[in-house]
Amino acid sequence: MRIHRLLISGFGPFAGTEEIDFDRLSAHGLFLLNGPTGAGKTSVLDAICFALYGSVPGARQEGKRLRSDHADPAQEPAVACEFSAQGRRFEVARSPAWDKPSARGKNGFTTQQAKTLLRERVDGTWTEKSARNDEAGAEILALLGMDREQFTRVVMLPQGDFAAFLRSKATDRLELLQKLFGTERFESVEQELSRQAQAAKDEVSHLAGRLELLAARAEAEVARLSLDGSDAPSPENTAARLGWLEGAVAARLEELTGKAGQIEAASTECRNAVDVETLRAERRRKLDSAAARKLAVEQGAQLLDDHLLRLARHRKAEVLQGQLRNVDASAAKARSAATAVESAFTLLSLAAGEDPELAELELHLAPGPAADAAKPAAGAASELGRLRSLLAVVEARLPDEDRLQALRKRHGSLLKNQEELAAALEQAGKRAKELTDERTRLQDGLQDLEQHAATAALRQKEAAAAEELLDVVRRYGSAIAARELVKVRHDECRDGQLEAKRRWLDLREQRLANAAAELAAKLVHGEQCPVCGSPDHPAPAAGSSGGPELAQEEEEARLVHEAAEAAFALVARELGEASQLVAVLAGQGGDTAEDEALSATEGARRAAADADGAVKELEAVRLRLGKLDTAAAAAQESRTGTEGELARTAASLADVSEQSSALDHALAGLRGTHRSLAQRRRALETAVTVLNKAVEAQAHLHRMEIQAAEALEQLELALPAAGFTSAHEAREQLLDADEAAALEARVRAAQDEEARVAELFVSDDVLLALEEKSAGYEMDRERLDALREAAAQALQDARDADLAAGMAARCLASLRSIRAEYEDLAGSARQPAERAQMLAGLADAAAGRGENSYRMSLNSYVLAARLEQVAVAASERLVAMSDGRYLLQHTDAKAARGAKSGLGLEVVDQWTGFRRDTSTLSGGESFMASLSLALGLADVVQQEAGGVEIETLFVDEGFGSLDEQSLEQVMDALEGLRDGGRVVGLVSHVAEMKQRIGAQLQVIKGRNGSTLRISDGADAPV
Repeated sequence: MRIHRLLISGFGPFAGTEEIDFDRLSAHGLFLLNGPTGAGKTSVLDAICFALYGSVPGARQEGKRLRSDHADPAQEPAVACEFSAQGRRFEVARSPAWDKPSARGKNGFTTQQAKTLLRERVDGTWTEKSARNDEAGAEILALLGMDREQFTRVVMLPQGDFAAFLRSKATDRLELLQKLFGTERFESVEQELSRQAQAAKDEVSHLAGRLELLAARAEAEVARLSLDGSDAPSPENTAARLGWLEGAVAARLEELTGKAGQIEAASTECRNAVDVETLRAERRRKLDSAAARKLAVEQGAQLLDDHLLRLARHRKAEVLQGQLRNVDASAAKARSAATAVESAFTLLSLAAGEDPELAELELHLAPGPAADAAKPAAGAASELGRLRSLLAVVEARLPDEDRLQALRKRHGSLLKNQEELAAALEQAGKRAKELTDERTRLQDGLQDLEQHAATAALRQKEAAAAEELLDVVRRYGSAIAARELVKVRHDECRDGQLEAKRRWLDLREQRLANAAAELAAKLVHGEQCPVCGSPDHPAPAAGSSGGPELAQEEEEARLVHEAAEAAFALVARELGEASQLVAVLAGQGGDTAEDEALSATEGARRAAADADGAVKELEAVRLRLGKLDTAAAAAQESRTGTEGELARTAASLADVSEQSSALDHALAGLRGTHRSLAQRRRALETAVTVLNKAVEAQAHLHRMEIQAAEALEQLELALPAAGFTSAHEAREQLLDADEAAALEARVRAAQDEEARVAELFVSDDVLLALEEKSAGYEMDRERLDALREAAAQALQDARDADLAAGMAARCLASLRSIRAEYEDLAGSARQPAERAQMLAGLADAAAGRGENSYRMSLNSYVLAARLEQVAVAASERLVAMSDGRYLLQHTDAKAARGAKSGLGLEVVDQWTGFRRDTSTLSGGESFMASLSLALGLADVVQQEAGGVEIETLFVDEGFGSLDEQSLEQVMDALEGLRDGGRVVGLVSHVAEMKQRIGAQLQVIKGRNGSTLRISDGADAPV
């Protein structure tokens, strides 16, 4: 991957737009990225990382302060990077989320979401690939073959991190190496082996539990048989005990089966005796019951004859029942019709006195009750026809009356509209004059307002500069106070660190002086001396008191010294940062008097507020003038339309008045004395209804009288044939339905009982009972109860014996099933147990437990191999940098106190042949070793990423700790990185580096943000 161009706008310390031509820097192969502290050297690397991955490394991403604080509030932060990878050329442009000033947004800002655009250059033309953050990120990840963590470790070599990696513990190295090499799959293998081992162990436990459950079931099955277990095997020998239980239960079953047969025979004999006695008693009971029923039948013979005679008379009268009902119904209908006629003509008489329509009819109403008058209203039918004809005419003209009402309503509406239009025309004239006067007044003051508003931008910049200066002044005072506090803590920590170091060195010197006595105190008679190897200790050295206690005290003093030294280094770094902040703020004008800055700020604020008010007022006046012009044109248009509408309304009003008068005159004759045709129609409908009811009631009465006479005549003809002289006599012999049915039921029941009693006395049981009675047999209840009690007891004994035998049989079958299942399960459990033991050992070995003496997991083992490759690659460069003295070597020596091993690093001094820990290197040696380690790690990660070519590298700060010769060797090694066209950028502000490297990317710091420029012999700006 090679970077060609980088564009930075409003990002980090860069307020404006800066463009870096990396192709120009790449022509030299090696270039220097330099600038003062805090200028933004690291921000250039952050911009590259953000363009490719949408985030920056370290705490700056967590702070989410990517947008430049120096940029204009409306400027969008953006980074664009043009690069080539895998023979293709791409450009990615990203913008982080930021708050854009907006008058309608919350708190004056609107949040703009992050944006991404990925393009590819194909045949000389840029083609868009994706505009989505996730899609573009996935595409770049596939192109580079590295995620952000690997990219920042491989392309941007952070020396401080690798120096810490060089001195860190195995667990810390494990975390970094795992991120770089992506060995999560080996952790997954460890987890899968552990899961399979646990599953196999659970399976074995499950099988053992099932075997125990089978043994417990067998014991529970035989518990109820009360077996003699004196010669039984012990419960621990489950297989033998199951065989013994099966034999004992079989013998017990045979014994119980024989006993059950004997008891069943005795029970059968008792039941037979009870059955014989029960049958004899039952026959005697049937004989007694039959005799009682025969006596009852003989006593009810006379009552049965009476019922039969009454039922015969009812059936003769029942023949005439239909005609009797017809006569009654006809007479009732005639009476009802007469009542209806009387009511209808009474209502007609009342209505004629109130309704003028009925009063005008030619009706001759007869006086007295309606029943005495066959024709109470002569001529009613003809008058009814005339009323219906008049009603039809009125109904036909109803739409004309509705149209008349509509014309009257239209006339009133047009009259009201004419008044409103006249008033609106007058109001429009007044409104036009008001708009003209207001526009003249606003136009007169517009020129002065424009001149005042033109100074608003200048006043805003002056106010912002004054605010920034006031903030710097206040921060400068706070920084001075903070620096003084840190100075006090620095002096206190320095004194504490020196005192802790003095005490540790004193105790160490005392312990070294007493080393022989300390060794002698650990000697045991008969065991070898750790120094000479002899088991004899004739003259152990004697020393002062202290021994192991002195060693412990010396170790505690060393730890206190290291803690004090670390605290002192932390405070010293804090003091340096505080002093640097004071210097930076002083350079930005922080030493200005606060009263002077505050006064200038308040004046600038007032001027800016006044100018801003003029801008807002000017905008309001211009907006108002536009609205006045629009309103004046609308008022003129409205006035013209109103005049035309008024003329059209007057013409329509005259036409409607003429139509309304003509139609009203035409309908006046049909209304009569009523206010409207609708009321006349309702009066006619009422009159037609009343008169129609009277005519229909009179016709219905005539029909009902004829039907009643016919029904009576037919009944009188049928009475002699049925044996009756009058209708009254026939009605008396009739029974209602329930009474007739009950009488028939009693007759049938008496006849049926007589037949059943006769059948009883010819049955076998009754005949046999008569013979037994003649022989002198009498029932004995006590003898029968005694026989039943004996039979019940015998039956219960037989059931108990059969139940015991059945339980023994079921127990024997269950035991045989349990024994067979136990033998099968015990045979199938051997293979899972062996498999579980094998998987447990494999999982322990993969996780660094069990027989794994190095406590090295599978993941650690793979990373150890990668670390060994890294050490070999790093040693090639370290040998050159250290003039052939040092090389890095991977070690898998066991760690102390049972810690995990396999990720150790040590330095081999080829001048002495000794190996030592990496923490013993000096500052310059540590830089060379960590640089070599970073370059070697970059090479190995590239190989692991599929051989991805990294043609652009950045090496971070750290060259200041080298002497002249070491710097020369390191530069020679870095010059070697350019082989094959690779470009190397060094991030440093060391003066000698500036003299050695001509091609430079310079970061220039200023109060309003940083800028960039390229220097390669001709100081041309970016």
